[in-house]
Amino acid sequence: MSLNLLTTTDASAGMGIGVIIVYVVIIGLFFWLFISNPQKKEQKRMQQLLSGLEVGDAVCTTSGFYGVVIDIKEDTVIVEFGNNKNCRIPMQKTAISQVEKAEKN
Repeated sequence: MSLNLLTTTDASAGMGIGVIIVYVVIIGLFFWLFISNPQKKEQKRMQQLLSGLEVGDAVCTTSGFYGVVIDIKEDTVIVEFGNNKNCRIPMQKTAISQVEKAEKN
């Protein structure tokens, strides 16, 4: 009788590990599909947006200010805000959230 009891416990322990592995795979797949993958796509989109940035483009910063790009350097841009031509602020490229291309005539 004790031999039968040992066989049953070993089988149930094997099933428990299998179920845990299935849950870990499902959670990992969920993490990749709904968290990691969309974040990578958004980073790629932002990288393309910032690499295509040109002088004269209208931009919106992450803080909500609208301005026009005056100068572009390696990691920074100088943005002119409002109608006052003296309001030029240098900022990091990563502070830009939206870009509207300047119309070419």
